[in-house]
Amino acid sequence: MFGLPSNRGASGTGTIVINQSVDNVFSFITEGFFENYPRWSPEVQKLELLSTPPLQLNSLVRQVRIDNGQRSESTFRITTYKVNQKLVFEGVSNAYRCSYEFSSTNPSANTQLAFTFELLKLELFMLPFEKLVCIAVQEGAKRTVRNLKNLIESS
Repeated sequence: MFGLPSNRGASGTGTIVINQSVDNVFSFITEGFFENYPRWSPEVQKLELLSTPPLQLNSLVRQVRIDNGQRSESTFRITTYKVNQKLVFEGVSNAYRCSYEFSSTNPSANTQLAFTFELLKLELFMLPFEKLVCIAVQEGAKRTVRNLKNLIESS
């Protein structure tokens, strides 16, 4: 009863301008994914590509995370991979989606990065804490883009 999912979810978006070209930002996130993802999301303890390299459309990735002291494992699939435009991965074992959108008015000088994290369904036991979950998801999205900006601009 308490583990059944509801139809409600939570999402958060962070947007930031990074003073690097779209090529550099996209490459940092995609080509350097296995090296860099744990750097911009320090909760990630382990990543494993379950498909043939490189990271591409339909790639499967397994991750182990420690969030607020809780260990979790999940598998996700790359569902959108548009060079210098968009990267989306969706949970296979858990209901979540992460989207990275890249745009710029001057692609050689700066990149506007929008990151969205969506919990597609909240477990029933989480519903009393829905407001707190939404706040945490939004803060996590903002923290993600700040971490990416700092890492990419200092590279």
